[in-house]
Amino acid sequence: MNKWLTSTALACALALVASDQALAFEEAPELTEKVAAGELPPVDERLPSDPLVMDLVEAPGEYGGTLRRAILGGGDQHNLVRTIGSDNMVRWSPDWSEVRPNIAKSWDVSEDASTFTFHLREGMKWSDGAPFTADDIMFWYEDVFTNPDLTPNKDSTFVGPAGPVKLRKIDDYTVAFDFGAPNGLFLQALAYGFGYHPTAYPKHYLSQFHKDHNANVDDLVASEPAAGDWVQLFNLKAGPMDTPLFWQNPDRPTLHAWHLTNAYGATDRVVAERNPYYYKVDSEGQQLPYIDRITYDQVEDVETILLKSFNGEIDYMLRHIGRPANKAALTDNMERGQYRFYDVGDLPANIMILMMNLNHKDPVKHEIINNKDFRIGVSHAMNRQEIIDLLYFGAGTPAQTAPREGTELYKDWYAKQFTEYDLDLANEYLDKVLPEKDDEGFRLGPDGERFSLIFLVADVFGLQYPDAMELIASYARDVGLDFQIRATDRSRLIELHTSNDFDAYLWNCSGGQADAYTSPICYVPTISNSVSWAREWAAWGVDPATGEEPPQAVKHIFDTYKQVRAAAVPEEQKELMQKVLDMAAEQFFTIGLVQNDPVFGIARNNLRNVPDPLPIAGQLWFPAPYTAQMYFEGGANLP
Repeated sequence: MNKWLTSTALACALALVASDQALAFEEAPELTEKVAAGELPPVDERLPSDPLVMDLVEAPGEYGGTLRRAILGGGDQHNLVRTIGSDNMVRWSPDWSEVRPNIAKSWDVSEDASTFTFHLREGMKWSDGAPFTADDIMFWYEDVFTNPDLTPNKDSTFVGPAGPVKLRKIDDYTVAFDFGAPNGLFLQALAYGFGYHPTAYPKHYLSQFHKDHNANVDDLVASEPAAGDWVQLFNLKAGPMDTPLFWQNPDRPTLHAWHLTNAYGATDRVVAERNPYYYKVDSEGQQLPYIDRITYDQVEDVETILLKSFNGEIDYMLRHIGRPANKAALTDNMERGQYRFYDVGDLPANIMILMMNLNHKDPVKHEIINNKDFRIGVSHAMNRQEIIDLLYFGAGTPAQTAPREGTELYKDWYAKQFTEYDLDLANEYLDKVLPEKDDEGFRLGPDGERFSLIFLVADVFGLQYPDAMELIASYARDVGLDFQIRATDRSRLIELHTSNDFDAYLWNCSGGQADAYTSPICYVPTISNSVSWAREWAAWGVDPATGEEPPQAVKHIFDTYKQVRAAAVPEEQKELMQKVLDMAAEQFFTIGLVQNDPVFGIARNNLRNVPDPLPIAGQLWFPAPYTAQMYFEGGANLP
């Protein structure tokens, strides 16, 4: 796990820098035209002094073409994040085996793994041509991260065992992250999804919306109808990348390979154009990206994405369509659509989880949901194999939320406990908690009223959640439980669960592979935009002055996971993480239903440098770090 704490990464970075010096840089023809017209500086001046030479999947490519995709309305921003939005300080290798340089050309780690010093690329620029330096990272730290109005809940990536990270600028291209105590998982987490924050806040642009930098910010507030104060204005202009707000402000400079020309949700097509200042090149000195632009046609349902694929209108797609239910139809239309399949290692802890709100505001629901016997009873009432057979053509395994078989953290009982479909056993457990029933056979709460839970459900990821929820509600009725279904879109669902204003919902969770170490969001209560089942406990875990104080058993999980993060030796990390998983499985926080078989994506026949298999796990936002090297053989889309 910890080879990146050695000098390997630094040696790799230095070798790449040395190879850069022999390269004569080239650029896309459309950029050459802009240079000739005086609209852009030459490519040598746009690149940093030591650009990152990418490790290519196949071979150097050629320029041209438009990568066509589709995006659902509402909260499908991760469609953008996963293809163009992941330029972190460091990155995972394509096979997810080690952390490598990215925005940072190299780094040093203190002997006790408490301080991480990053060396940036001199001359690197934002997409508008403004310099990117340590001042941008310090702006994020001093004006966003440490500001309680802008960051009321700090992402766990930047909170170590001793508390939130402290940053200091050493010079214009060097910045140190000091955790005050060992934090052996930091580099892994920084390469993971939410590690993007320090490099996503351009000071020269966003400071105009911050009260500490602009004395006249109220004038800007007055001109923005959706903003009631400067905090709301700043969030509108600088919302986090994993929220729609980031993608609704095309004026915001980025470090990504493509930048938006229009706002997500504003039109039927989102367009991202090549960033002329992108900092990566191939082994022949050609500046990336190869592809001119990416378009996302906004559609209303998955069926429309499938039809566009059949018609040859999609060049690269996994999201929403790469599920067993669609494989036959996509196979039948391969020749017509001129695409091929690629494998995807999307093996989360579970793809279908009943997430009940353990921190419910209603005292009756709080009491019942927190009774483990209630959750066990619900689990035994679920016919997992029928769900798999009906919705996934038999492709999947009945399981709880747990690491996958074959991974180093797997234990059989994690995945298989309480998965037996047994209505007598379900009733036995539920009778301990809700023994009384009304005239229709539904169970009554301690207040004498019918006990009902409203499950939020959104049609996302191609996982047939609405159909699954109908089955789940019918299984619940068989044991006297009233599970109501409320259909919603993803953005509204996220809004409700992040505000702790929900009973329960159906979702999925990472942590099925090695990502359990850095993204244990279904094992340890965590502040997350994607998963909430004990958000108030999570808030307490970050700051005991906030949230809801958890039971002692949950406090023990918090303490042990802090030890996992502090451990610098892989063997110690594994031993401690196993203890976390033991305790989480014993608590039985969520009810998992299905662990999926590996899924697939489609790529047009002339699209090259496509990672295959594509590694995905939770917030491992692939192929974003590698999309820039994809290219069309022949320099254009197939007709």
